[in-house]
Amino acid sequence: MLAFALAVVFALLALVHVYWALGGQAGWRGGVPEIDGRPAFTPSTLATAAVALALLLCAVLVAVAGGLVQLGLPSGLTRWLAFALALVLLLRAVGDFRLVGFFKRVRGSRFARLDSAFYSPLCLALAVGVFIVAWNAA
Repeated sequence: MLAFALAVVFALLALVHVYWALGGQAGWRGGVPEIDGRPAFTPSTLATAAVALALLLCAVLVAVAGGLVQLGLPSGLTRWLAFALALVLLLRAVGDFRLVGFFKRVRGSRFARLDSAFYSPLCLALAVGVFIVAWNAA
């Protein structure tokens, strides 16, 4: 059940990024860190699509590690990839100590508020969930 819920969350996040890659504007400003009221960077269509693909691969990895999908990958490889994903998500939650994460210095922007309230806690919750799935993987 946990693996399924995590895979769904990753798939939904991938769909949001596909929407943005296809030119959707809703929510875009809240999805990019800001410095002095301006986006810290402007993600390209290709970069946004790459993030969507990476998130979709995360959904597949969690589904495989959780035994929901069989791809014929060695279980040890799947398990360690899931542990690596959990670590990456934990590092994202902690942040870069500047623009993202629990310990960011730039605060007060729309992104910073959303990051503190939703994005970083979500990354932490996903990290814990993926760790549990990896720990219990066969």
